[in-house]
Amino acid sequence: MSTLVLLLLFVFGGVALMVVLGERFAKPADPEKMARLSRWIYPLVGVSIVLALLDYYVF
Repeated sequence: MSTLVLLLLFVFGGVALMVVLGERFAKPADPEKMARLSRWIYPLVGVSIVLALLDYYVF
């Protein structure tokens, strides 16, 4: 039980550290770059869903 609590403490501490450092040092996203990235998000999500379904039903 103490191992689980320690592991959860490390996970939440790491996430909190990433949030604090991200808010402090991250620069704002460029709208043009975000438009280029968003063009790829939906096809990649679709491919990952299809691959997950194939993995679930075939293997």
